[in-house]
Parts: sequence; structure tokens; C-alpha cells
Amino acid sequence: MRLDKFLKVSRIIKRRPVAKEVADKGRIQINGILAKSSSNVKIGDQVKIQFGNKILEIEVLELRDSTKKEDAEKMYQIISEKRVENSDNLD
Repeated sequence: MRLDKFLKVSRIIKRRPVAKEVADKGRIQINGILAKSSSNVKIGDQVKIQFGNKILEIEVLELRDSTKKEDAEKMYQIISEKRVENSDNLD
């Protein structure tokens, strides 16, 4: 399954164009390798996503073409979720 579609169906990122933009800006890795929106995601893959000041690491558990809101979280398991300090701050 394409990375952008997985992120949309699993509701990690709500809209596919946004998922594509995040991936194409180099903010997503699959198993430690920089990923594009067209990269394939397989069960067992570890995906690391950087959203602004947050880094989310997940493991892919299921692949589905569509899912209900309450079942979306069953598609992945959160490994870690970290806030990143902005290094530009001089506080």
C-alpha cells in the first residue's frame, strides 16, 4: 500500500494531499530510510513521522483499503511519541 494512502486510511494524517506533502518534504522514514508518498508500506514496517515539533514512531499492524474511525487505530501501534524542542529558541 502507498504510504500516503496508509496515513489517510489509518487517520494518522487526515487528508491524502497533506500526507503526500509531509512525505515529499522528507519528514517520513520507513525502517530508517527516507520515504516518498509513493513508497510501499508493509505489515511490520516502522514508520517515523515528523510533524512540526512532534515525532511519532509507529509499527504497521494491518493494511486496509478503508476503515471506520474506531478501527483505524488497529492498523498501527505507537512505538514512541516525542516532543522536539525548537533549537532556534534562545531562552
